Amino acid sequence: MLHRVRLQRLIPDTALALLLSAGLALSPSIGAAQTSGNVTAFMQAIAETAYDDREMAAFYRDNGYEGIWTGTDEASVNRRNALMAAIARAPQHALPAAHYDLTQLTDMLGNIETQRDLGRAEVELSRLFLTYARDVQTGILAPGEVVSDIKREVPLRDGGELLARMASEDPTFVLRSLPPKSQEYARLMRAKIELEQKMARGGWGPKVPASTLQPGQSGEAVIALRNRLIAMGYMDRSASSVYDSALQKAVQSFQIAMALEPDGVAGGRTMQEINTDIEQRLPSIVVAMERERWLNFEEGRGARHIWVNLTDFKARIIDNDKITFETRSVIGSNVSDQRTPEFSDTMEYMEINPYWNVPNSIAVNEYLPAMLASGGGAAGHLQLVDGRGNVVPRGAINWGAYSPRSFPLNLRQPPGNGNALGLVKFMFPNRYNIYLHDTPAKSLFSREVRTFSHGCIRLNDPFDFAYAILAKQEADPEGYFQRILRSGANTQVQLEQEIPVHLVYRTAYTSATGQLTFRDDVYGRDRVIFDALVREGVRIGEPNS
Repeated sequence: MLHRVRLQRLIPDTALALLLSAGLALSPSIGAAQTSGNVTAFMQAIAETAYDDREMAAFYRDNGYEGIWTGTDEASVNRRNALMAAIARAPQHALPAAHYDLTQLTDMLGNIETQRDLGRAEVELSRLFLTYARDVQTGILAPGEVVSDIKREVPLRDGGELLARMASEDPTFVLRSLPPKSQEYARLMRAKIELEQKMARGGWGPKVPASTLQPGQSGEAVIALRNRLIAMGYMDRSASSVYDSALQKAVQSFQIAMALEPDGVAGGRTMQEINTDIEQRLPSIVVAMERERWLNFEEGRGARHIWVNLTDFKARIIDNDKITFETRSVIGSNVSDQRTPEFSDTMEYMEINPYWNVPNSIAVNEYLPAMLASGGGAAGHLQLVDGRGNVVPRGAINWGAYSPRSFPLNLRQPPGNGNALGLVKFMFPNRYNIYLHDTPAKSLFSREVRTFSHGCIRLNDPFDFAYAILAKQEADPEGYFQRILRSGANTQVQLEQEIPVHLVYRTAYTSATGQLTFRDDVYGRDRVIFDALVREGVRIGEPNS
């Protein structure tokens, strides 16, 4: 079970004893009720029913076991109405209606005969609120349980604090404050609703009955291409049946949005993307919304932060929600132990003229077999380093005494133009040994799909990236960087203002104008996440969604 909010009911015999030991006075908000000493039946039912949820139990204990939902006062009625209205809108957020069983709750509320019944209903309303609040605020799934390479820690909120807000603030305001406040989340939700409405009206129309079309052609296939791009919003209405300049421009706009070669020719890959229907696009949007909820940090993402979308093969510096620098990237190969993980951390320093400390897995699998077989003759560009950081001469090693796994020394490549990390790396120390860095393998950046590393992220323009970062602390960032670079000395440059780094994976995202962009699911993660969301009850095209 992937959902984080469990609905078990534990009613231990100790609940009443704990309540009695609190010595609470009868709450006047409960009214005339069955009592046992100073404890009403309403209070006892709350204590018993909420006992299994530590945060909820603490909230009711702290507020004297008073109800916030089940009263007849205006505040209680407003809370119930606001909650029901939010639940009705849950499908707009791509949340599963099945998580919010209103039928059972309605039956419970309609058959209240005792104060105990009322107390149990009070707790069930709180459970409903917390389930919805956590779903819409921080997501339905526990990401690491769905995809092990997602190392993200979801920013869960305290349930007691959420209930306290509902008790003390305007309930409509509280409920509206729960979803992510990012502009991206709002744009994704708007796009989801619009596409579902369009899907109900027939989608983007018939697919283009051709494998490729070029400027100058005419006929039914060109008309179908024109109509589909009009429906997608890439061109204004037109009656032309010719692949003219307007249609070519529309094709180019589509290609740019999809990260395809913008040649204006509807070739094989472009036509494949154009003929992808709404039903195939919506899952990417739904997953992107869930991923946004996983990033719903109370402190935000950082006024300045680094955003690396793995599927887009881009690294960006974001300042106050605007892209101020962008460069191409290479990410981990699509094999089990080399895929780049997803997580957030903080960049602390850059290292100019870096050493490359060869990871043990690479040393054992790629370098040491050849070095041992050749008596130390292979991989001459690597140094042998002991545990104290001393370089050990190759002639001092008895190469026949070791296997790759028992070899006692580390491998290291010294700074230089041929260094695997290039001439600079950017460090946000983490347990996964992932960082951003330069590379001598520049030709890989011209590829459309750039999955070639062992997991770290290579940058096409690392020097310019460094200048943009240093601009916040150096009057002449380029001159400062180049002086250190020319020295050839391995140098750490601490960042005066550390920068949050977010390694994300989005197959659907929007531009500032709301233009939808889609990318391939290069690691297959979004397919797995969407399947998990469907198992939780998420549906696309639901009524009122």
